[in-house]
Amino acid sequence: MRNRTAVLVAAAGVALLAPASYPAAAQQHPPETAAAAPGGAGGSPVAEALGPAEAVGPAEAVRRPAGVRSAREGAARRGSAREGSVRAADLLARTRSCAQISRGKYRTDDGAPADVPVCGARGVVFWKADMDIDCDGQPTKACNRRTDPLFFHATAFQQSDGRQLNAERLPYVVVPGASRRWNHARHGITGGTVAAVVHRGRVQYAVVGDTGPEELIGEASYATARALGIRPDPRTGGAPADVTYIFFKGSKASPIESHRAAVDRGDALARAFVRRD
Repeated sequence: MRNRTAVLVAAAGVALLAPASYPAAAQQHPPETAAAAPGGAGGSPVAEALGPAEAVGPAEAVRRPAGVRSAREGAARRGSAREGSVRAADLLARTRSCAQISRGKYRTDDGAPADVPVCGARGVVFWKADMDIDCDGQPTKACNRRTDPLFFHATAFQQSDGRQLNAERLPYVVVPGASRRWNHARHGITGGTVAAVVHRGRVQYAVVGDTGPEELIGEASYATARALGIRPDPRTGGAPADVTYIFFKGSKASPIESHRAAVDRGDALARAFVRRD
């Protein structure tokens, strides 16, 4: 797993990254506002189709007695769980080749080679990397300073009520901090942008919820990993490779904390993406 740390400089409003020896996912930049405009280069040409947003339901218990498993967890372990109507294979077929839009490539972990480009296609941005676990945001039973030595109490984007995001409950993904290498906002990607995350035949819809170091890529929330059948432990979990992150430019789940909104919007955009000539 990657090493991470962040030193906040309140007067400057930025985070300075410094070396650390913790074996965990990359620390995030200080909060930005979820209402920030997507910026510059290009909204999605895909027609928007979003049903009424619904609030996130009650959080599931993190620990259950031995041998007890929810129906969703059981289906995920059997490889049959899938969100929406679009197959993972169809999304992967559309992202097989990469037209690089970043000025350079990213590392997946500290010390790893910089070999991950940010790719572009009509209406989407995507990359293929590992998955480190982001547990930042609201303290919860699974995500706190005890379970994650690098836990940070804030996320770059906030809920509609002003509270930080909940990594244990909300599937969200992390994008690299804006830099000369690549600026996510200039490509229609900001807080609440809808993403499809693909891993081993499974599709999970999520939102952009946090930003990370400028040089690292490949990170998502505890809830994203758990839904994909990836070990979500922020210390020892994650996936070493084979995770595809697809972002639908100019899209938005509203409110950002509604996973139902992300699924409704994401599935419609994913269908249009795979059917496009």
